[in-house]
Amino acid sequence: MAPSADTPAQPPGASGCLVLGDGTVIWGKGFGHIGEAVGEVCFNTAMTGYQEVMTDPSYDSQIVTFTFPHIGNVGANEEDVESKGLGALGCVVREEVTPHSNFRAREEFIEWMAANRKIGLSGVDTRALTRRIRMAGAPNAVIAYSPDSTFDIAAMQRQAAEWSGLEGLDLVPNVSRQTSEDWRGNVWQMGFGYGEASSSSPHVVAMDFGAKDNIFRTLVRAGAKVTVVPGRSSFDEIMALKPDGVFLSNGPGDPAATGEYAVPVIKGLLDADVPLFGICLGHQLLGLALGAKTAKMHQGHRGANHPVQRVGEGWGESTGLVEITSMNHGFAVDGDTLPEGVEQTHVSLFDGSNCGIAVKGKRAFGVQYHPEASPGPQDSFYLFEKFVGGL
Repeated sequence: MAPSADTPAQPPGASGCLVLGDGTVIWGKGFGHIGEAVGEVCFNTAMTGYQEVMTDPSYDSQIVTFTFPHIGNVGANEEDVESKGLGALGCVVREEVTPHSNFRAREEFIEWMAANRKIGLSGVDTRALTRRIRMAGAPNAVIAYSPDSTFDIAAMQRQAAEWSGLEGLDLVPNVSRQTSEDWRGNVWQMGFGYGEASSSSPHVVAMDFGAKDNIFRTLVRAGAKVTVVPGRSSFDEIMALKPDGVFLSNGPGDPAATGEYAVPVIKGLLDADVPLFGICLGHQLLGLALGAKTAKMHQGHRGANHPVQRVGEGWGESTGLVEITSMNHGFAVDGDTLPEGVEQTHVSLFDGSNCGIAVKGKRAFGVQYHPEASPGPQDSFYLFEKFVGGL
């Protein structure tokens, strides 16, 4: 059912709804976890990897609208989970979820959604909802599922309208590890699953702001020994681990809010000439530590088909090459605010927004996109080799 500026009557059999902050009610069929949740509605254009998307901690406090209509048709399994118990609040899909048809499936997507307390809504005109987001920006909303079709629409409208939104929110405490750990897993291979880490050096300390597990696996594949530490770790705690390099992970929320405690640590690492590599939120935090500014985007970038071009002089003969990338971000570094000595290395070919920076004279760089994929193309794995190989 297409979104409407009015509040349509509840259709017979409607067991789920999405209530936007402006009062719009979108009806459908609920599935997964029974209940309701408030967050920001965004859209993702990936055609595969819905389970990885739903367990990406960067989606904390968000409701994902999938533009691909057939979500759930390959079921769910434990191997495609990017984090335990974290990720998106729920999802909105076009077609009703059907029984799976895939040899890797271990359970139905509906069952997996319920077990992981994520709310689903099917039967929605996701094309119309996506168009609305593109035109008006990502709205705040409440998603709800009630098998007996009982909803307090007025209360949900108030909750959506009164929710603060993502600007100014530090969501890292919701998703970051609370203790340090030595990472053991390697990348997944068909027929073998996940391998074991085997390298003892170089040693990369990864700050977990809400990381996807495949980032750590890909660092291991590139040859690193990885120690994962909480996002609020201090400079002294990190340096006590004797890192050869420090990785700054992805994560949710407003980078300016997280930066209140993360930026001083990153500045200390820069002053100590510790090699740095940041992805997504980590890239934004590196930008803030260098003196740039970040801003909320109108609709954000989320999908597995985003073209990014290398533009920085530091990429030599590869300057001008285009990578197809995975993205998931609603904030970005303002490329016009980069200070002297910081080079813009990558830009989005969709809108020209900043997608990469490097510090001249230091081994410190970051990218806005997700080179570890999961889901998505693997054009950008070279960045892990560039980082680990230089340590």
